[in-house]
Amino acid sequence: MTAVIEATSLSRWYGNVLGISDISLEIQPGITALLGPNGAGKSTFMKIITGQLKANLGQVRIYGQKVWNNNQIFHRLGFCPEVDAFYEELNGLEFLSGLLSLYGFRKAECLKLAEQALKIVELQDVKLRPIRSYSRGMRQRLKVAQALAHDPEILILDEPLSGLDPLSKRRLIKLIKELRTKGKTIVVSSHILPEVEAMTSEIILIHHGKILAKGDIYFIRELLDTHPHMIKIKSPQFRELASWLAPEDYILNITFESESQAVIFETHHRDRFFDRLNELVLNSDLNLEEITSPDDNLQAVFDYLVEK
Repeated sequence: MTAVIEATSLSRWYGNVLGISDISLEIQPGITALLGPNGAGKSTFMKIITGQLKANLGQVRIYGQKVWNNNQIFHRLGFCPEVDAFYEELNGLEFLSGLLSLYGFRKAECLKLAEQALKIVELQDVKLRPIRSYSRGMRQRLKVAQALAHDPEILILDEPLSGLDPLSKRRLIKLIKELRTKGKTIVVSSHILPEVEAMTSEIILIHHGKILAKGDIYFIRELLDTHPHMIKIKSPQFRELASWLAPEDYILNITFESESQAVIFETHHRDRFFDRLNELVLNSDLNLEEITSPDDNLQAVFDYLVEK
């Protein structure tokens, strides 16, 4: 399959601060997630591939064309930035229509496409309200709307789920997956692994401006499974629970949080842990209020990779 986006030896720095360093990769059609903690270089990379920043070294091509200062390629791109940049006094419909006019659409077509985009992100009911009155979630959806309103072939979405409530996140994930079925190429950045896992299995791990790994997300899960997992359980019987599980050979460490009535288990065998926990729940009056994994996130994966 021919790559849509090709980056070759990309480097960008800001004075003495390194943005990205010697990045070379190919991005195919479909959904690719760019994963990394805040400050890893995700936004810098996205701004370079959308022609907003010029790389100090290297180059990026889209459909074989150089991106920098190439106006012919921009109409094929849609970009959702991480940071808001609105004309606050305009309403949503005016804002989108104005942006669409820059692509050369006539006024009637601008209004039609703007209406369609607002409907897709479920903002049609507030389209005539000033943007300054929008909630954070509305503003985020409006950014997504302006990225897809002109029906681009490539969508670059920088932290598009940030600020959305759980229902809106699910709807946007569904939309992104639908766009993939229409042949779009989508690059989405995030620092939250479960959200990305719901969208795609194709990922690029970036840290300190460098690519650590690229490929299927299950590879990352395997890396996560090679070091101890932390499992936090809130329960009124948290001390009894700890005493029941302490003798098990797969329990490496136990920590109590008395104020929150919680216990944190560290284990190399998550499956065996949950099998035993299920047995305890079924065969006792154990009351579990919450189960979380404090280290089951992208930052934990990066910490592990960097340590190794």
